[in-house]
Amino acid sequence: MSTFELYRRQYNPLLPASLQGTGYTLKKGEPMAPVADGEEIAKQFPMTTNLPAISIEPSTEQSKLLEPLTIGVIFSGGQAPGGHNVLCGLYDKLQQLAPNSKLLGFLGGPKGLMDNKHMILTKEYLATFRNMGGFHAIGSGRDKIASTKDFDAAANTAAVEKLDGLVIIGGDDSNTNACLLAEDFIKRGLKTRVIGVPKTIDRDLISKRGIETSFGFDTSCKVYSELIGNLCYDALSAKKYWHFIRLMGRSASHITLECGLQTHPNICLIGEEILAKNMTSKQVFEYMADIIAQRAANGKNYGICLIPEGLIEFIPENNKLFDYLNNKLLPGWQGEITAELVAQKLPADLKVTFESIPPTIRTQLLLDRDPHGNIAISQIETEKFLVSGVQQVIKERELKIKFSALYHFFGYEGRCAAPSAFDSSYCYGLGSVAAVLLGNGITGYMSCLKNLSEQPDKWIAGAIPLTSLMNIEMRHGARTAVIQKQMVDLAGRPFGFLVVNREKWAEQDCYQQPGPIQLIECQDVEGRNVVYQSSVTLLEEARGL
Repeated sequence: MSTFELYRRQYNPLLPASLQGTGYTLKKGEPMAPVADGEEIAKQFPMTTNLPAISIEPSTEQSKLLEPLTIGVIFSGGQAPGGHNVLCGLYDKLQQLAPNSKLLGFLGGPKGLMDNKHMILTKEYLATFRNMGGFHAIGSGRDKIASTKDFDAAANTAAVEKLDGLVIIGGDDSNTNACLLAEDFIKRGLKTRVIGVPKTIDRDLISKRGIETSFGFDTSCKVYSELIGNLCYDALSAKKYWHFIRLMGRSASHITLECGLQTHPNICLIGEEILAKNMTSKQVFEYMADIIAQRAANGKNYGICLIPEGLIEFIPENNKLFDYLNNKLLPGWQGEITAELVAQKLPADLKVTFESIPPTIRTQLLLDRDPHGNIAISQIETEKFLVSGVQQVIKERELKIKFSALYHFFGYEGRCAAPSAFDSSYCYGLGSVAAVLLGNGITGYMSCLKNLSEQPDKWIAGAIPLTSLMNIEMRHGARTAVIQKQMVDLAGRPFGFLVVNREKWAEQDCYQQPGPIQLIECQDVEGRNVVYQSSVTLLEEARGL
């Protein structure tokens, strides 16, 4: 065991005041309707729609100990730093509220629930994983509980194992699945309650109703920003390369924005802005070429460009094409699929867009699909697509400048990093909230902690109904109830700070090198002792600039 691992395992995450002992009270607020399409969602989820918000408040009276519970837990989807602390927080709080409870970890994600493959999580086993990255304590998976057979299998496991509750740790699709299970178990008369936990480094699972961030975002952005900061200084030292850095975030640009705020790159592309401005690919190329040419004129043939991996899909002309491919042309396609055959079946305007995309990218669009059956945007080398376009603009303008591009993709490097002090406490608290909710027989909710820009003891624990996050979207050509993804707020303070500073960042070398994550006590700018460092985005949204 390394000194690093030993130190981290001894670190004690901090909890909100309401979760520090066994004294607490649950308070219910007003009913929370779905964020959109309420009537349609209520028809699909009659038992779990329009439920009230719940807050967990401290009490001087100790709560009565509960009878032992049997709780299951699942990791669903991609990894995110801090997941193991959700398990630990869930386990510890269960033992505190209901001594001798059993925690069953279903192996390999939802499939483990359907196949009833699990292990009993003990204090000794979990000790190895406290404050550590990864999901390898029980593994994860991207299987969906979708068919009648799947729901029957999940219900059978719940009945056989006599589960009092089930915690699903995942993103928007996984928590949509949690809501489906909660509704299904009620209809079947099962005692198993279902609670979701917000996990995704992309931070597109947020809500002004109570989810300020999803866990893993803080840590992964710190990891990426350290690497970007290193490249900033490399560019400044070598003075001959442009580094094009693609970052995770297919559906939203939160990671790119956060890393931009931490490192001050010369170009920071935000997909939501490009979509709002209805920019074409050519306009994006020209915007980038303008900055590259201006820096070259000032003797700076180097720079840093940050790109969200889903950028190509935010460009409206491409988005229209992808929507047509995903929902009209490719579903049910029979036989060989080639670019030539697809082009023949596209409307004239979409054919022009399709044929303007580099041939290698076109091939990826047709052959690579994600777990939902859609185009695998995350596999597209967007940085090469952009550089190719910039080079064409430079050629058209007959600019005599030096332009050497280097490519990077920072994705998997951040998903299993050792969690920051913020994510360590945040995840431990989310697990603790889930235990309290299940101990009180609550189902169909998402575990929440608010007021996250403050010290952990001032965080506010509670829960919101999963259906309150839902809307109706087209999936596989059908109207489907899903949790709504949340995009970068173009009217928000973090994006506003980028807008105010990006012209200066483009022309000058304002690079910042954040350095590695530190799990130590430090002082903030106001001289207060703090034991966590939350993301720039969280602090700016809460306090302003």
